[in-house]
Order: sequence, then C-alpha cells, then structure tokens
Amino acid sequence: MSTSGSPQNSTSLTSSAISTVRNAVSAPESELRRWRRVFDSNAKTVADGEKYLDVENFVNAIAPKGDLTKIDRAQFSVLFRVADASRRGLVSWDDFTVFETLLKRPDADYWIAFQYFDVDNSGTIDFNEFKQVFLANVGSSAIPFDFDCDWVKLYLGRKNGTHVLGYNEFTQLMKGLQGERLRQAFKHLDTDQDGFIRPDQFKQIITEIAGHKLSDAVMERLPTLCTLSPGGRISYSEVVAFHNVIREMDMVERIIREAVAKSKDGRIDQSDFLNHSAASSRYSLFTPMEASIIFHFAGRGSGLPRLALPDFAQLLDPRWRAPHDVDDTKTQTTKTTSIVQGILESAYNFVQGGFAGAFGATIVYPIDMGIMQNQRSTVVGQMLYKNSIDCAQKILRNEGFLGFYRGLGPQLIGVAPEKAIKLTVNDLVRRRATDPDTGRIKLSWELFAGGMAGGCQVVFTNPLEIVKIRLQIQGEAAKLEGAAPKGAVHIVRQLGILGLYKGASACLLRDIPFSAIYFPAYWHLKKDIFKEGYRGKELSFLETLGSAAIAGMPAAYLTTPADVVKTRLQVEARQGQTNYKGLTDAFVRIYREEGFKALFKGGPARIVRSSPQFGFTLLAYEYMHKYPWAEKSHEVKTALTTSKQDDLSRIRARNALKILLDVHGDFGRRPQPVSIPSLSVKSA
Repeated sequence: MSTSGSPQNSTSLTSSAISTVRNAVSAPESELRRWRRVFDSNAKTVADGEKYLDVENFVNAIAPKGDLTKIDRAQFSVLFRVADASRRGLVSWDDFTVFETLLKRPDADYWIAFQYFDVDNSGTIDFNEFKQVFLANVGSSAIPFDFDCDWVKLYLGRKNGTHVLGYNEFTQLMKGLQGERLRQAFKHLDTDQDGFIRPDQFKQIITEIAGHKLSDAVMERLPTLCTLSPGGRISYSEVVAFHNVIREMDMVERIIREAVAKSKDGRIDQSDFLNHSAASSRYSLFTPMEASIIFHFAGRGSGLPRLALPDFAQLLDPRWRAPHDVDDTKTQTTKTTSIVQGILESAYNFVQGGFAGAFGATIVYPIDMGIMQNQRSTVVGQMLYKNSIDCAQKILRNEGFLGFYRGLGPQLIGVAPEKAIKLTVNDLVRRRATDPDTGRIKLSWELFAGGMAGGCQVVFTNPLEIVKIRLQIQGEAAKLEGAAPKGAVHIVRQLGILGLYKGASACLLRDIPFSAIYFPAYWHLKKDIFKEGYRGKELSFLETLGSAAIAGMPAAYLTTPADVVKTRLQVEARQGQTNYKGLTDAFVRIYREEGFKALFKGGPARIVRSSPQFGFTLLAYEYMHKYPWAEKSHEVKTALTTSKQDDLSRIRARNALKILLDVHGDFGRRPQPVSIPSLSVKSA
C-alpha cells in the first residue's frame, strides 16, 4: 500500500522544512565545524573505524573550485605530503586540523615550502635535501641549475659542509632562487657570451620559471619581446625587466586599475603608468623598460599609446582566454549543435525585438499623436491644432481615449520585424567588429553598426509609417470635413507597393544617423557613465532605462529635419497645401516658405516620444536578452578579484603553492613520489 499520504510522511516533510528554515537563519558556521564538514564529506577511506583522506580526496577537500591561476588540481597533491605528517599515505582528522591551522599563517606559502623540503622533519634544511627535492620535481629535461655555484654556497656553504638553513634563512634563499635560476639559464643559453639569446630561448626560460603566471596568449607572444630593440634578439636586461614585471604583477595590476579609474577616458599610456607608480610607492618600482614591456604585451605589439583595462587582461590574468575563442577540440556534433543554436538564437532575437518594440511603442503611442510636424504655418484654412495640449484635448473630446491609439494596429504589426532587424543587425555587426582578444570595438565600427541597423529597418519602417501617419491625421480631418475615416487596408490599396515607399530616401536620411548616434551613445552611457561590468557591476532597472532614454534624446532631435521632410512627403496633401516633388525640393521649399525653425518643428515632441520609446524598448530587450542566452561580461578577473565561491581556506591552499611553483612551473606534476634514500625516510 502506498504511504505517500501517511501522517508519518507528512511529519517527515514538516520536519525537513523546519530544518531547512532553521539552517537558513542559523548563525554562521564555526571554523572547526566547517573543517569537519569538509573532511567528513570527502573522507572515503575508513581504517580501524576512523575516516581518512587519501591523496585524491584531500585535493578535493582543499583545492579551490573556481581557481584563477594556471595550477592543475594534481599539483595540490604537493600539499598532501605536508599534511601527511606521519608519512602513512593517509590524512586523519587531526592531521587535517593541523594543516588547516597551518594555512592560516600569514607566511603559509613559505612554511609549506619549508616543510616540503625538510624531508627528515629535522627543522633544518641542508644542501643534500635542497638539491634532491629540487631535482625530483624539476626533472632532467629542464635547463640545468648549477648547485656548485657561488650563490648556493653563500646560503648553504660548500657541498660537503655542515651549514644548514633554519626557517628564516630558507625563506630568503627561496625568495632569491628564481632570480638565480634566471641568471644561470640565460648564461647557459648564451653560448657565445655576447649578452643576447634567441626569442625561442627566452620563451623556454620563462616557461620553466614563470609559465604558470602567464596566460597562454602572452606565452605565445613571448618571442615578440625581441621587437622592442633592433637585432631580433633579447638582452639580459630585457629578460630581467620582464621577470620583474611578473614578480610584481599584483602591484602592476593595482597601479593599472587605479590609474585607469582616475583617467578621464578610461585609458592610460606609459607616462600615466609610471607617474601613478611613483605616486603609489616611496621608491619607483618600475623602470621605463619594464613599462614598455607591459604596454607591448597588453597592446599585442600594436604600438597603441593609450590602453584600457580590458587590453591588460591577458597580461594580468593567467587563465585569460579571448572572449570569442572557440575550443578546437569540439566534435563535429558540437559544431552542428552550435550552428543550430545560432539559428535558434537569431530567431529568438527576432522575437525579443518584436516584443520589446511592441512594448515601447504601446507605451508612447499617445504621445506620437501629438507631434506637430505636419502643422504648416503658410497653408490655406484653419490649423487643426494650436499645440500638443490642444491636440490631445480635441482627440479626447472627438474620438475618446481610444483615439490616442488610432493606427496602433499597423504599428504593432510592423514593429516586430522592424525592431527585430534593427536590434539583430546592430548586434551582429558589433559582434563581428569586436576585437576577439579584448572584447572592445572601435567607435567607427560602433557608428557603422548602428547606421547599418537603421538602414536595414527602412524596408519595414517606411510602409509602416506612411500608413500610420495617414491614419493618425485623418481622424480629426474627417471630423472637420464630415467624411468617414478610411482604414489601413484602403490606404494600402490607394498607395500601392511603390507608394508605400514614398519618402524612403528621407526615411533613410533619418534612420541611419539616428541609429548611428543612438546605439553607440547607449553603450557608452552604460559602460562609461553607469560603469556596467566594472568590478562585476550589473545595471539596475533605472540605470538601464536611463541609459536607453538619454541616448534617444540627441538622436531624436538631431534627425528631426529628416523626419519633418519624410512626414511631409508621406502625408497626402489637402487642397491648398504644398506638394513636394522629392527630398531636395521638400527641404528647400520648407526652408524658404516656413524658415529654418520649421525643419525642427516637433523636435521636442520627438524627444518626448523617442526617448521613452527607445528607453522602454531597450529595457525590455535587455531583460529578455538575459535568458537563455545571456551575454558574458568581459570583466577583467584576476587573483585580486577572486570569486567569492571559495572560502578563505581554499584560497590559502592555492596561495600556499606559490613558493614551490616559483622553483618550477611543473612542480608537483611529476607522478612519481619524492624519494631521498640517503636520508632514510621511513613510512608508517
């Protein structure tokens, strides 16, 4: 018998719900409880009734989920050897507690490195330990390191001496080790001792000692450092300068972020960088050569004098990838799926544009009825309306509230393809013209994308507007003349196919510059004024609406003359009114007969209409566009903007590897365990 409705099940569900609420409002988890939860959820090995972590489960417990550095998960197994103090191949709860406490030390990275090199747990490190652990993790294929050099002897004495390093002395050795490796590697590769090495040799050096600190894009461009000076080779000074940039990358990032934030255009040049560097520290950290190297790799060798924060992303973020990179390892099935998804996305964008356009048009349509562009000051007979208020009063009195929506039907029927093609074309051209490495687009391409979108929409806009305008003006005219108003079908039949495109040249003259002004203004208001994407910021409802509405103001007013001419060409002239032969004739005759101001008649009303219309249209489009294909932000994320999804202990675990990775970027990737027979290390 089913028990789904039994009292016991109901009690269980109630208890579960109460437990969920209790957990949601409970006090923050204590540190020990959090550690215990992490340990118990990952400990899969049981011996003598106790739980233990093996290597794999230990890595799962301590490795960050959203790491922002080029560190393989396998490399976190290096920390297992430190946590496994008893050398039995398992980490107990007590061991895990000690390890997590160790990670809380402010010098956890050096302390982890010291314990890793101190294989015999003597509390000191001698020459033999240092050499054997070094070689076991670096490998024989690496650029050789001379352990009999003067630098090593200064720290550890002669090879067979008795000098050992305590913890503090060891930290100083490790801090200078990478610089010594750099010096020895350059000397080893500079076979003719002329002070230069080849670009590929420079790449080999950096790959070994700092490859984990640089993105793949920068690693591929490392040989281009030779282009900074004549000769096609790289000097020792340039190698040292590049290494200093890497070593001080956190400071490089802070200086860049602060300098960019203070600049008026969101861009900086080398002088700005050096000036801000000098102002941010007591002593200048970076030389002109180092600044040149930073801007060379950030600008990808283009020589651009001023760069924005996204340009520096590939240098600052080790896991950086171009925004539009496609994974070459995808199967043909995945590619086919991507094509189908692209088609569906385009169709979805059309639907979005239609709904968004209909939403915006419906809200502002009554305002559209009050536009005074067709009022002529030198015509026979009485003017229909004195002003917009008089217009609204007469429409309400003679036609009722529904009169404000006369002509809305054709507007909504035509607005779907109109807005769809406008928004889709703009997005398509912008996407094609966007730099795949930085996610940025040049202003000229922004203008072109907007203009192209405006031009394409005229195919739908012109027939729509000529019908709409004639429907709008015939209501009051019919009342005065005692005639019955005609419907949209009658107007279409009267005009014919060619007649529906009457005034198309003026429509193009209006819509191309309108969109060319509007879309760039909209995007720059979002990015530069409201700071969308800066430190992950998402715009609020009002900020999005404000950006879209404000951008429509200059676009609407500056294109008013073209709209006035278009309206005059499309309206059926009544007896005594001027007939225009074409675009040029309309411009000239309006100017001569009514003056320059007539070309901007209805300009403020266009702002009142277009600004909220495009505001609500883009607002609806933005919110609908978030799902299911949301645009990914090109925010510059690095270790300084670490994701909040990892708790502090996992971040510390990542940072604890920093000193060991400075020995060699592949430290911990070698599958065989470290073994030092001469030290008689025992395993429990």
